[in-house]
Amino acid sequence: MLGYPADAGVAIKDRNTMLTDIFAHRYVQPVMWDIFTEEPRRLITQGYQLLNDICPYYVGGKEDATGKAFWRRIHDRLARELGVQELSPSVWGFYNPQKIWLSGTYDVVRMCETWMLTAFDGNLSADRFVKERLSLVEIGFRDHEQYLQQLNAAFPRRLTDAKLRDQRRGLAGQTVFADQEKATNATANLKFKTAVDELNARFRQLGCKLHYHNGFIQISEDQVVADQIETPFWKLVSAPKWQNVDHDMKEAIDLRDTGGRDPAMYAAKSLESAIKIISGEKKLTRGTENGAAQYIDNLRGGGLIEVWELDLLKLFFSKVRNPLGHGPGAAPIPGLSEPQTDWAIEQSMIWIKSLIRRL
Repeated sequence: MLGYPADAGVAIKDRNTMLTDIFAHRYVQPVMWDIFTEEPRRLITQGYQLLNDICPYYVGGKEDATGKAFWRRIHDRLARELGVQELSPSVWGFYNPQKIWLSGTYDVVRMCETWMLTAFDGNLSADRFVKERLSLVEIGFRDHEQYLQQLNAAFPRRLTDAKLRDQRRGLAGQTVFADQEKATNATANLKFKTAVDELNARFRQLGCKLHYHNGFIQISEDQVVADQIETPFWKLVSAPKWQNVDHDMKEAIDLRDTGGRDPAMYAAKSLESAIKIISGEKKLTRGTENGAAQYIDNLRGGGLIEVWELDLLKLFFSKVRNPLGHGPGAAPIPGLSEPQTDWAIEQSMIWIKSLIRRL
């Protein structure tokens, strides 16, 4: 089994320098929980349980090295983001009736559990309290997703090694080791997918309009849009080669949800990146292109899009990307209304999905 990389939680950060690392910092606004009730308490508990599902600290009643490293990593990452040394105390001690001092240490999963499941006392706002704890869920899922990316990248090599072991064992055409390797890899991916699906189902049940995808928890306003557009989009762009597409779309959503400037521009950047990547993969790029329009021409020249699609794509960039991406001079600063911004983001996702599926 491929172990967790030492920097599993850092890799996504390094290529997403504009995105704030944790949910609680990205979504200071809007306020999602005015008061703390039973519903968010259950969500927090379920989130902690899902972290244990994807990477348990104990396996078979014994401390697991992979689980120990995972919990230490996500604890330390969140503690740093929150500006504290520990989420909860790592040591305990007391005098017994004989006035002898007894002490010991808590393992890191217990520290996370104590902090995660502590009773709400009003020292923080209910909104901040919930968002901080969802941040641990987000960091843990992000970390494990990075691990799975490396696991899947190494799968072809492991499968080849397993087939060679089958041959050396003289199993007469049987693929015992290869089948085991396939099952192990498939199980690891299915286990995480199941956890992601459950987390998003919990969000829907609570009605908080949140959605986890590709390392981040973000707002998803419309369940139909989430099911038919967003979920398949995030799945398609989860591969490493689409990392800039993924990053800019996440940036667009964060800016939209927090009232930032020009979220539609980042959605258009995401679409432009996808067009350029596809143009390169299909060997249509000449190296003399100086804008999105010429890359769109490449797609048409390669037979990937029709003339009417070419016209629509160019119109999108001329009316959305270009006005937002250039200084207006003395003219009023251009901008889109909220419905127009939602439309621009959703249209970018739809185009990207469609173009990727044509590869």
